[in-house]
Amino acid sequence: MELNVIGKNIIRVDAYSKVTGKAVYPQDIYLDNMAYGKTLRSKKPHAKITVDISEAEKVNGVLKVFTYKDVPRENSHGVVFKDHEVFASEKVIRIGEPIAFIVGENQKACEEAYKKIKVNYEELPAVFDPIEAMKENSPKVHGDSNIIFHYKLRHGDIEEGKKKCKYIVENIYKSPMAEHAFLQPEAGVSYIEEDGTVVVAVATQYPHYDREEVAINLGLPEEKVKIINTAVGGAFGAREDISPQIHLALAAMVLKRPVKVIYSREESFLTHSKRHPMIMKYKTGADENGILQYMEAEIIGDSGAHCSWAINVLRKAGVHATGPYVIPNVKVDTYAVYTNNPFTGAMRGFGATQVPMAHEQQIDMLAEKLGMDPVEIRMKNIFRKGSMTATGQILTDSVPLDKCIEIVEEDFQFSRRFEEVLA
Repeated sequence: MELNVIGKNIIRVDAYSKVTGKAVYPQDIYLDNMAYGKTLRSKKPHAKITVDISEAEKVNGVLKVFTYKDVPRENSHGVVFKDHEVFASEKVIRIGEPIAFIVGENQKACEEAYKKIKVNYEELPAVFDPIEAMKENSPKVHGDSNIIFHYKLRHGDIEEGKKKCKYIVENIYKSPMAEHAFLQPEAGVSYIEEDGTVVVAVATQYPHYDREEVAINLGLPEEKVKIINTAVGGAFGAREDISPQIHLALAAMVLKRPVKVIYSREESFLTHSKRHPMIMKYKTGADENGILQYMEAEIIGDSGAHCSWAINVLRKAGVHATGPYVIPNVKVDTYAVYTNNPFTGAMRGFGATQVPMAHEQQIDMLAEKLGMDPVEIRMKNIFRKGSMTATGQILTDSVPLDKCIEIVEEDFQFSRRFEEVLA
């Protein structure tokens, strides 16, 4: 069969414009009569707030300072749960949460007004450890429980699996929070078309979700909102959540003129989601021949102050907890948990990125206990065509893990011999 893309050297459609500098990012857009915006963000992780914008609005060149009182409708957004506020109303639940949006004739006016906004914080107890957050007496970020989601995977008979094991190894693994660090910080421009349509030009991964959330919060029909997706200077998942979109659209709608905002790198770090840190408790067992018989795992993911994609991420972590191995007896529990940390969400891999740290080290520990080569124990247990996963899926198509491991092993042996020659 002739393939059009696979195996071919296909030129990316946006490659030429990016390497020649012709690609248009939000930062590159300039419109007549354009105003500028700047966001005031929380400096406390958990606190009741009162905000005084009166002095800021008196600054020469300031057009308006927007707060939650100016949002026409919901004042809420979020990709799964609507647990973000467009602007914090009664309290803040993380550092970096938006409180006010200053719009001025120029950036200097915005900077001056920023210094004059008075935020009074009445600090509340906060929780930063997801294990502590799961306890009944912990400070609550949203509602009555910090547990957002619990995924259960059960396969086979755990107790029978344990009986068949010669060795069981156990350990706790921790993966860190990770920043996307894309090249282009968040930025956008909003304006009104002649028919009253609110337009937001922004680098985003979900223009259709952005349109929906802008419309809901502004009280507009979706056909009166347009999202123009500019060139995107990196994303890796972090541009799936709203950043300046609603702020910009609201400002343009009220002021009837174009408004532009560009986040600094520091503000970008404070604003968007991160990769979920996970605490992974594993027990894995094999018989005397190195055949895996049993695995038990508890995985706790820190969602920070907002849910974002936590349900999907922790479900994926649970599905992939066994790695690429046939294990007949499996028990997995994964939890997504609110804390007052920076919120976490989409980042390449969706939960499948964190768990290999755990399941692969478990395999290495079993190999050591058995006196077996790490490659040998993997070849005995890897998925092959016809294998059943712990979720009950039968793998019917290409499963070339054996070939992959063989090539890696060949390259490793070659590299080792080469190093010995050089030594």
